[in-house]
Amino acid sequence: MTHLKNILIVTGDAGESFETLYAKQRFIEAGYRPTVAAPSKKRLNLVIHDFEPGWDTYVERPGYQVEADISLEEVKPEEFQAILFVGGRAPEYLRNNPRVIDLARHFSNDQEKYVFAICHGIQILVSAGLVENRNITCYEHVKFEVESCGGTYIAHQQAVVDGNMVTGQTWESHPEFYKAVFELLEKVPA
Repeated sequence: MTHLKNILIVTGDAGESFETLYAKQRFIEAGYRPTVAAPSKKRLNLVIHDFEPGWDTYVERPGYQVEADISLEEVKPEEFQAILFVGGRAPEYLRNNPRVIDLARHFSNDQEKYVFAICHGIQILVSAGLVENRNITCYEHVKFEVESCGGTYIAHQQAVVDGNMVTGQTWESHPEFYKAVFELLEKVPA
């Protein structure tokens, strides 16, 4: 396999701002070429999820914006080494997009490529049928979906590697998540 340096980041409106921008900048910093793909090529409205005292769940606020470099239909998977599904609310609707599901399966089935997902991004893996018999971590309220579809939820690790897949709990998991991501990406192909 040619050691590709292209990483596909899949998100859309209401994608988690910090997870999207941190990923894009972290990959650039490490010498990779991230490409943001969304249902259409446009300026995306991202959101910030955080916790407030007295709230039973997270709060959502408007976040930064980011340009989608390409539409999902324009993606040529052979041009990318890995795919990343970030969280936020975007995965709620992206998991119903047949193109997103096809892309997830393509990367998962190619053992020379990688699938990365963090927080609610794991919902896409669930919908694509990619969590069965796998060790997965994610945002705690996605646990039910993972376990209902045959995955093993790992609660006490910020990031989990299972084969060619890395999953992370939340944006607070970035240090552990990206350590695992880059360990896989920098493996020398056989």
